[in-house]
Amino acid sequence: MSQPTPRSGATPYALTIRRILEHPVADDPGQEIVYRDLRRHTYADLRERVHRLADALTALGVKPGDTVGVMDHDSHRYLEAFFAVPMMGAVLHTINVRLSPEQILFSIEHAEDDVLLVHADFLPILEAIRGRIDVVKRFVVLSDDGARPPATVPFAGEYEALLAAAPARFDFPDVDEDARATTFYTTGTTGLPKGVSFTHRQLVLHTLSVATVLGSAHHASFRRGDVYMPITPMFHVHAWGLPYVATLLGVKQVYPGRYAPDALLALIQREGVTFSHCVPTILHMLLRASGAERADLTRWKVLVGGAALSRPLARLALERGVDVVTGYGMSETCPVLTVAFLDPEDLAADLDRQAELRTRTGRALPLVDLRVADEHLGEVARDGRSTGEIVVRAPWLTDGYVKDARATEKLWAGGVLHTGDVAWRDARGFVKITDRLKDVIKVGGEWLSSLELEDVVAAHPAVAEVAVIGRPDDKWGERPLALVVARPGAEARVTPRELHHHVHAYVQKGLLPKQVAVLEVKRVEAIDKTSVGKVNKRALREKHG
Repeated sequence: MSQPTPRSGATPYALTIRRILEHPVADDPGQEIVYRDLRRHTYADLRERVHRLADALTALGVKPGDTVGVMDHDSHRYLEAFFAVPMMGAVLHTINVRLSPEQILFSIEHAEDDVLLVHADFLPILEAIRGRIDVVKRFVVLSDDGARPPATVPFAGEYEALLAAAPARFDFPDVDEDARATTFYTTGTTGLPKGVSFTHRQLVLHTLSVATVLGSAHHASFRRGDVYMPITPMFHVHAWGLPYVATLLGVKQVYPGRYAPDALLALIQREGVTFSHCVPTILHMLLRASGAERADLTRWKVLVGGAALSRPLARLALERGVDVVTGYGMSETCPVLTVAFLDPEDLAADLDRQAELRTRTGRALPLVDLRVADEHLGEVARDGRSTGEIVVRAPWLTDGYVKDARATEKLWAGGVLHTGDVAWRDARGFVKITDRLKDVIKVGGEWLSSLELEDVVAAHPAVAEVAVIGRPDDKWGERPLALVVARPGAEARVTPRELHHHVHAYVQKGLLPKQVAVLEVKRVEAIDKTSVGKVNKRALREKHG
C-alpha cells in the first residue's frame, strides 16, 4: 500500500516536553506558582525563568546530550529544571537525596552528570563524596534565601544569581522526540540502584493519558480550576508525572519544600489545595497529625500510590471528607498504569464498600495493555479470584535499565514488561494486587497474601501500622509474621492473643484462609521503609526472618 503524501508545507511536530509548557503559559500567564511561604510568581515568570536557566546552563558548558543532576526539595526550581534541561536537549537526572551517600555517588557517576544543582541542605552529603566524583564539571548551589553558604565545593555560582545574570530569552533547539529527556535511579534495598530513563515522547504520552483519565473521572478528578500540590518527591519518577499534567492544565501549583505535617496542612488551607498525591504513610501522618482534626479537608482529593492503601486508612480519609483513590505503577512505567476510580453507582455505596473499591489497584489507563498472566504469559480468567503476574505494554514504558542489558532482558522477557506483582482481575476490569512475587508466603504448600493479611490486621483499632513477612519454618515451610506498631496509648491491646482473635473473626467469615492460624505477632517501634516511604520487606526479613 502506498504511503500518504504529506500536505504541502507540512512540517513535523515532535512530541517534546516543550509542547507541555507552551499553551498554558500563553493562555493563562497570570496563573500562580507558589513555593512554601517564600515565593509566589506567575506562569509568565515560569516561562522566563525556564529560558534564563537554559541560558545559565549553556554558559556553564551544558550542551545537548549532557546530563544535569538536581538535588533539591520539592520547589519551583525543580519545576523549572523539569522543563529547561530537557528542552535544551540535555538529560535531567533527578537525584534521590534519601539514598545513602554511596548510592548517590554511584548514581552521579553512572549517569555521568556534567553539572550538579545542589540545595544548601544537601551540602553535607556532597562534601562527603566530592573527592570521589570524577564526572561533574560544574556545581551550582541552591538556597531559599539567595545566600551562598560556606563550603569547600568550588561552586560556579548561586542559582538565583545565575538566573538574574542570564538573558531572558533562549533559542531552544528542535529536539528529537525520541531523545532521552530524564533519568533517575530506582531505590534498591540492597546492592546498587538501577538507572531508568524516559524520552520526550514517552513523557508527553504519559502526561496526556494521565490527564485524560483524571479529567474524565466522576470523583477525585484533576481539572482546570484545581489547585495542585505534590507530596511525592520530585526526584521519584518525576513526582509521578503530575507536575507535567498540572502545567499542561495550567492550574495553580504549590510546592511545599520539606515535608512537615503542620506546614503541609497550613499550605492546604491557605492556598486552597484541592489535588495531591502521596504514599499511604504520608496520608496517615497528615490525618493523625496534631491539629489535623481542625483542618477542613473536604475539598481535598488525593491519589495514593507507592504502597498498598489499607481499607482502614481509606475509611479514615473518607470520614474526614478526603476524596481518596489508589493509583498504581512503578519506576519503570513512568509510572501510572491504573487508577481505582469508582463508577457513579459505586459512589452511592456505604463507606466500607467504597473503601474496598478505592483500595483496589484500579483499572488500566488509556493506551495501557495490561494483562494478569500465568507463567506462560497466557491471561488468567477475569473472575476476581484467579491470580497471576501483572505484565504490561504501553507507549511510555522505559526501554530498559541504563547500561544494564542483563536486567533489561529480564524486565522485558517475552516482549512484555514484568512488574513482579501478583494480582487478580474482575469482569469490570478492576485489578487488585495480592502480593509481590517475592513477598508471597507459602504456608503448608498454600499461598498466603501478605497484603491481604496486613489489611485485616490494620483494621484492629489498636494498630497504627503493620507489615507481614514470611519466616522459615520446618513444619509449615513458612510462617507469617505480623510486625505491628501500636497506636499511642493502646500498646497493651497489641498482643498475640488479641490479634489472633481479631484475625480469626475474618477466617470464620471466609475472608482469610485457615493457614493464618499459624500467624506470629511481634510488636515493634517502627516499620523499616525505603527512601520513598515503601515498606522495606527485604530489610524486615533480614532483621526478623
